[in-house]
Order: sequence, then structure tokens, then C-alpha cells
Amino acid sequence: MDIVTFEGVSKIYRMGEIDVSALDGVSLRIQGGTFTALVGPSGSGKTTALNLIGCLDRPTTGQVIVAGVDVNVLNKRQGAAFRGGNLGFVFQDFNLLPVLTVYENVEYPLLMIQNMPKEKRKPAVVRALEAVGMSDQARKYPAQLSGGQKQRTAIARALVGNPALILADEPTANLDGQTAHTIMELMKRMREEFGTTFVFSTHDPRIMDQAEVLFHLEDGRLREEPSMVKEAAHG
Repeated sequence: MDIVTFEGVSKIYRMGEIDVSALDGVSLRIQGGTFTALVGPSGSGKTTALNLIGCLDRPTTGQVIVAGVDVNVLNKRQGAAFRGGNLGFVFQDFNLLPVLTVYENVEYPLLMIQNMPKEKRKPAVVRALEAVGMSDQARKYPAQLSGGQKQRTAIARALVGNPALILADEPTANLDGQTAHTIMELMKRMREEFGTTFVFSTHDPRIMDQAEVLFHLEDGRLREEPSMVKEAAHG
């Protein structure tokens, strides 16, 4: 079943007096439960595509359907509610709040978006921290963590609401090779355990090697050669 569908999606940004086309007539389908990567150089449109999936932006033309919902028609409040109930985000610079502990960072989406009562929040946070191996670091602050530990915390934060889809924008960019490998293995295990779909925006070959499906973007367009899709066995 498709969890993401783009139908003729274009995105144009106005830069002063100039129109810049970030995406140009992109159509694609992403199946649920897959490890999918949007790949290409800087400026290819991959981060724009991720932002459209994440309801952080709207297409200029075309239709974006996520988890069966036409997200184009959602207003700001509806978009925030949809993100909170269906999506998780992992960023290359971690985006952890420095004044909050690891536990509080992971709990934050439940407070801000889902408004979950405390008695339900605690087991959800504990489970997410256990899943990424960060239970023993729960009281530390981001400044006390390594890059790998920060990214584990970010993954726990993305997982805590049990989303159907996690969007990861260059999640290994600030990690060394061994840590990046460990983080990728962790996310694959999360996919198997939680059934979560992962969609990456990347130009990192370490992620491309692990992805099951690759969509190549160049200058805002989807490359149509057979190499667009790579199939691999789960696990």
C-alpha cells in the first residue's frame, strides 16, 4: 500500500524578482514499510520533496497524498495535528532543545502536539528510549552527548508518537562512518519492530547502500532511468 503519492508536483519559490523551480512535475509512489531514499546533489529538490511530505510546505501545483490524506487542503492547525499523529522527523543537526534533558526532548512532541496525559506519556517515552539504547542517558542534556547519542535521542523523539512515517533529512551528515552505520542499523531495526516507513533525503552513499528504493532527483525532476528504483530484501 502506498503511504506517499506525488501526482505532477511542482514547487516554485519566489526569490526577489526571480522564480526558482525546486520541483518540476514530479510523480512518485512510496510503499508503506519501506526504506526509501530521495537522492541527489544539493539543489536537486530532495529536501523540498521531504518538506511537502511533512506538511511543512505546499506544492505550487500537483497533489501530495500522505497516509491516505490529501495534505494540500489542510490548514495550518490541521497540518500540525496531522504531523503530530502520523509523522516523525530526524534532522542532520539533531534539533534537540539544549535546555531539556534527553527524556524531556523525547517527551516534547507528546506535550506540544498530542497533549497526552502524563500517565500515558511516561511509558511511551521509556519505550522509545529503550528502543534506541538511551535509557541510561535520560537525565543528561544534549551538550553532554556524543553525536551518535544525539541522533539516537532524535530518533527516539521521532518514534515516541508511534508514527506511520519518519522523514529523515541527511541524518548521517554530521556522524563519522562507524556511528552512521550504527544509526542506520538502528533505524532498520526500528522499521522491523514498529513497522515504520522511513523516507530519507540524502546524498550519502552509506544511506543509499541501505535503502530499498531510490528516487534520483536532478534539478527538480525525477530521473526516469531503470536505476531509479533499487529493490533489496528487508533486514
